[in-house]
Amino acid sequence: MTKIDGFLPEFGVTEQSIPYAKLHGVEYFSTSAVFDCGQAFRFLPIENSTHECEYGGVAFGKYISVAQDGDTLTLYGASEDDLEKIWIPYLGLDFDINTARSDILSRSDNPALREAVEYGKGIRILRQEKWETLCSFIISQNNNIPRIRGLIGTISKALGERIDSTAGEVYSFPTAESVAAAGVDVLREMKFGFRAPYIFDAATKVATGKIDLEAVASAKTTAEAAEMLMKIKGVGPKVAACTLLFGFDRTDAFPVDVWVKRVIEKYFPAPFDAASLGSYAGLAQQYLFYYERYLGGRK
Repeated sequence: MTKIDGFLPEFGVTEQSIPYAKLHGVEYFSTSAVFDCGQAFRFLPIENSTHECEYGGVAFGKYISVAQDGDTLTLYGASEDDLEKIWIPYLGLDFDINTARSDILSRSDNPALREAVEYGKGIRILRQEKWETLCSFIISQNNNIPRIRGLIGTISKALGERIDSTAGEVYSFPTAESVAAAGVDVLREMKFGFRAPYIFDAATKVATGKIDLEAVASAKTTAEAAEMLMKIKGVGPKVAACTLLFGFDRTDAFPVDVWVKRVIEKYFPAPFDAASLGSYAGLAQQYLFYYERYLGGRK
């Protein structure tokens, strides 16, 4: 077996001819926490799974399911080539989670932060496709997760490409070019409401190169990258921070939504500066969000 990013993966094919890769000894990874902490919208639990936990969804134009049994992950739909090039980076399995956790904990003795790091210890930051992340978080504005998922499904089915999969009808996320070509009226017909012109503006600027996502990725600082994204209509600090954290691997980006505002007001004395949490502030944000969402009301 070839060692890939510290793992010795097992490869096989199911009775349904689906390739899979199995990784053993995966630390600090919870499939349910990763896909249920608000960073991705296209993965859903698989009912009647034979595994302890399994989520399936689309990323990078491919369908995959991520199953977990203890510290073993089985990635159905992952070829040997795609495992190394796409799925290990996408799932953040090549990220030094121990260093990040230690760094966060070294920056504050706040008991809520320490509890959050422990409670959300299975969270990893996904490295998602840049354009899809930008568009998804424009869609997420003043929206709930079921509706966000529904709208992303609608635009993917209408403007994306059908993916060959045993999971039924699944579609890739549409390119910026296809969204721009469809026009704002089509987006309004899809029930995007006030977000339609924002999505169209983003698609047009990305498709024409007016907003160069690779240039955003190469910006010297996260603040500079955010400033570039905020030239798009409807992209403010929160959408820019979410996009940079989940799509550009900017782990210092610290999105502030209603949950995080609640966390800051509840657990941190004013004035609070996210920069005090260092270069992994975005991961700390995810720990805090998950902690407050699922445990805060019971404390």
